[in-house]
Amino acid sequence: MKFWETKTLSEMTTAEWESLCDGCAKCCLNKLEDEASGQIYFTSVVCDLINLDTCRCTRYSERTTRVPGCIDLKQHDFSEYTWLPDTCAYRLLSDGKPLPNWHPLISSTPESVKEAGVSISSYAIKESQVDDLEEHIIEWLPIA
Repeated sequence: MKFWETKTLSEMTTAEWESLCDGCAKCCLNKLEDEASGQIYFTSVVCDLINLDTCRCTRYSERTTRVPGCIDLKQHDFSEYTWLPDTCAYRLLSDGKPLPNWHPLISSTPESVKEAGVSISSYAIKESQVDDLEEHIIEWLPIA
């Protein structure tokens, strides 16, 4: 059995935890919250630290100090993060669901995330290029 099938998120080593990230970078997209309903809306606008080709943070080890709103998921109670996309491995495992076939731990290649259309690389824009986040709210279609 694979480690993600036998361990809870809190039982995983740092290396195991980090390997769960599929590199889609959806969690790095700017989000807006409707104060009345609490609904979270994702935008197509991403933090300026993200490399849009690789969908990885260029300053990962410093991200939470360089970007005040950046969250280190490992440092918090995971049940608080129901806002994560349905494709996120952390959310899937927390909800008792399996990893999808395109996840790099299953497919053995990081390119499978882009091939499945899960990565933000084809549509994201940097926040330094945007004036109004509300103009960039997006909705995702379910991924098979």
